[in-house]
Amino acid sequence: MKNNKDMPVEEQSGPLMADVARLAGVAISTVSRALANPGRVNEKTRLKIDAAAKQLGYTPNAMARSLRVGKSNIIMIILPGSLYYGVSQIIPQVLQSINKALIQNGYHLMIANLDRDEMSERHILDLAFSGTVRGAIILSSKLPEVDGRSLANAGLPIVSMLLDMSEAGLPSVVTNDREAVREVTAELIRLGHRRFLYIAGPEGNYHDVERYAGVLEAFRAAGLTEEAVTRSGGQLDYQEGFEIGVQAAADFARLADRPTAVIATSDDMAISFISRVQGMGLNVPGDLSVVSFDGSPVCAFSSPPLSTVEQPVDEMGQAAVDMLMERIDATDKGMATRHVIPSRLIRRESFALAPATV
Repeated sequence: MKNNKDMPVEEQSGPLMADVARLAGVAISTVSRALANPGRVNEKTRLKIDAAAKQLGYTPNAMARSLRVGKSNIIMIILPGSLYYGVSQIIPQVLQSINKALIQNGYHLMIANLDRDEMSERHILDLAFSGTVRGAIILSSKLPEVDGRSLANAGLPIVSMLLDMSEAGLPSVVTNDREAVREVTAELIRLGHRRFLYIAGPEGNYHDVERYAGVLEAFRAAGLTEEAVTRSGGQLDYQEGFEIGVQAAADFARLADRPTAVIATSDDMAISFISRVQGMGLNVPGDLSVVSFDGSPVCAFSSPPLSTVEQPVDEMGQAAVDMLMERIDATDKGMATRHVIPSRLIRRESFALAPATV
């Protein structure tokens, strides 16, 4: 039996390709060439093959074609950790946006990890160094490094999203965390608030550093000192947001001079905090105003509806894919760029004038 080198093994045994060839009146090898490299087949023949494929509902094996031409059509997504982020829909929404943009560019999305332990890190690096993937988008986390291997040395186009790594040479798509929180804090100050509680993410985390800096910038502009804010949290990861909010409510209850405004760095933290302080008999926003960060849809249905800084996940996902496609296509990668997409405050009932002092 003749073995045609133009045909990948995965498709050669498939009856559908043979059916397309029979209906179009051409050899199976011609069908294979037409699907993989249309320019190698004359227009009349290609149109016959396309028509036959559509009539039969034949879908070519994209993975087999990519292996044949030596270029993967898979983009690896590296998560910061578990998909579970409490009420936050940021990671699922980002994945949806990226997936949509990749499909439009003829690529497929692969979630490379559901954790960031050593086994997952090794798996990510194996995928990168084996040529299984064409590029990577890393979400809100550092590059994997294990046993002297680093994703940075895999020769892949990489884009960082939700974490600015442009100074380390990676194109980055971020939102304006610092400016957004500065504007929110300034608005609370205009509403008469002078004592603040800041509910923090893990100490040293990029997002926490940027957001807390925004608070302090607003303070300086208003003539307030850092003594006007009490920090809570700093030990647990963002995935523990509900617990961070519960602990913050306990910290709040112990304060002799209680804040009238609370800035939480995730929606999870704010929702659990509000639940606990309302259980203490306090009213939001009558006794204190609360604003959070992320923009989860559930915030509109919390009690009271929660004011939140919404991250522009659709625009960010599209921008990250656009930047990655440019890196894949470019022979000269050039300088790493930083693309900032503004967030916006969604103001709801949890945000009001400071209570009158007695």
